[in-house]
Amino acid sequence: MLASAVSVFTAGDNLWRLLTGLGVAMQIALLAVFFSLLLGIPLGVVMTSRRRVLFLAARLYLDAWRIVPVLVWLFIFYFELGRILGIHIDAWLVSVLVFSLWGAAEMSDIVRGAITSLPAGQVESGRALGLSNWQLQRYVIMPQVVRRLTPAAVNLVTRLIKTTSLVVLIGVVEVLKVGQQIIENSERNVPSASFWVYGLIFILYFIVCYPISRLSRYLERRWVG
Repeated sequence: MLASAVSVFTAGDNLWRLLTGLGVAMQIALLAVFFSLLLGIPLGVVMTSRRRVLFLAARLYLDAWRIVPVLVWLFIFYFELGRILGIHIDAWLVSVLVFSLWGAAEMSDIVRGAITSLPAGQVESGRALGLSNWQLQRYVIMPQVVRRLTPAAVNLVTRLIKTTSLVVLIGVVEVLKVGQQIIENSERNVPSASFWVYGLIFILYFIVCYPISRLSRYLERRWVG
């Protein structure tokens, strides 16, 4: 059986194609993480605002991305948005956009939770010491918020990486799509090709996600626990 696995991955450049496909998935995930932080942090601050209009708008955005599955958003942006605008939107670009908007919604809720979990007495004590709003944010609130949200934010990174496998359904040639192509080309000669290919994909995702998951648990024990 091991000889079968070797023949699948050594045929042509199959192993390199799988690694390249994984690189495409990581590109999408890392860009989505970047934009999730960029959009999600200020959105999370808005969700703690006492201005009802701002709060309701941010809450509506969060609920829309949480209630509707990510796969549905991918289809809406890829098929419907392109049709409405009368243009073809690249599947890779759609993937980055959708996962960034979804990640921003998840990040905003993490930030909101971190801010609202702070004891009210600390803010009151800071004001009693004569700190300005900027000083209060800089020296009291933000250092604690960062410590509280970091473990959950790191965990969100693993969720983004794993969920990027959905982009295969709109035609992005990432690791899962490459795996399917290899299986189709190899199954006639190697009936167990799907076992070896999907097994390797499992290992690749594990290698990427497990250290991040361990980091999340370590930070949670050290900073929050």
